[in-house]
Amino acid sequence: MTYRALIGSVIVAMSLAAASVAAQVSARVPQRGTPEQLKQLSSKPTPKLADGRTDFNGTWDHLGGIEFVRPQTKADGSICLIGCTPPSRAGGPPPAPFPPVQTDFPKYKPEFVAKVKDLTEHQVKYDTVLQCQPPGVPRIGPPSKIVQNAREVVFLYDDVNGSFFRIIPTDGRPRRKDVPASYLGDAVGRIEGDTLVVETTSFNDETWLTDNGAFHTKDLKVTERFRRRGDTIEYSAIVQDPSVLAEPWSPKGQMMWITDVEIEEPARCEDRDLEHIVDGSHHDNPR
Repeated sequence: MTYRALIGSVIVAMSLAAASVAAQVSARVPQRGTPEQLKQLSSKPTPKLADGRTDFNGTWDHLGGIEFVRPQTKADGSICLIGCTPPSRAGGPPPAPFPPVQTDFPKYKPEFVAKVKDLTEHQVKYDTVLQCQPPGVPRIGPPSKIVQNAREVVFLYDDVNGSFFRIIPTDGRPRRKDVPASYLGDAVGRIEGDTLVVETTSFNDETWLTDNGAFHTKDLKVTERFRRRGDTIEYSAIVQDPSVLAEPWSPKGQMMWITDVEIEEPARCEDRDLEHIVDGSHHDNPR
């Protein structure tokens, strides 16, 4: 399960006004990112910078953040904003399960399987994302905006837990050796043709790779690849943590496409009232 799916499965109380705004956003989602549109966007010429390198500048949509919300009016008149079960379409197939079934998950060494299970069963207590901390990499997913110059790229994230940024040198300078461990790590990048490659290390061990107890150690290394084709980017990642993982893990790739809708300052994330959650084990348990 991706971080975006985690957002979709957290059940929170929201005001009618917020639900109205989210409903307007949700109504726009089906009109964007369809296979036909992505094919058309990817067939456009891939832009280049003055020095001939591929241009990754832009604001990029990938249906992340609040746009994953699907508001619904229930039979009793109340509004379900997050974690709703989609209604069946007349004459169409039954709706997909919600939250989505997690099909891509890291393979842990046998001695750590019990720990993953325990973290999953007590997610509300241990998952730092539910305490307004940065989600880490690759859980945060692709950025919402990329700013690029001759020396570096800057990733800007419009995340449900706030706004985050990563500054990634691409001019060949050596990796810094005095960087303390952090939630989003220390990254260096390089451009290989139409692909931006970002290698990140120096993580702390307070985040998860994805939902359901996918912990990691400070030995974590994440390699992300951004392949630009026309006005689209194919995003993928490879996760290596040989201390606990039996093999490298690649979460499901994502598509990004250029948009003229600029990112906005996200709402301030406030610590969830964990002490008063009815079921304090897992975020998607029925309330």
